[in-house]
Amino acid sequence: MDAQSIAMIYSYTAIGVGIILAAAGLGSALGWGLICSKFLEGIARQPEMRAQLTGQMLFTGGLMEAFPMIVLGISMWFIFANPFIGAAKAALGAG
Repeated sequence: MDAQSIAMIYSYTAIGVGIILAAAGLGSALGWGLICSKFLEGIARQPEMRAQLTGQMLFTGGLMEAFPMIVLGISMWFIFANPFIGAAKAALGAG
């Protein structure tokens, strides 16, 4: 396996990780937008429920924020412990 093939695998992995992180960030931003809009809509319909809706909004937002952090952890695994390099070496060694 030559250096150009290894560099190509690392560069494609970096591009893929960038796309994955961008999608997770976009999904998180859209989720927060939907959560906050429904929160304001709920307060407009029933102002006396503001305290309960605030707690539910923050709890749901916290659960939603966990997804980009999980994606970040998986992305770091792809960057620092790239499984594609080992698979490529095994495929070239076996073939």
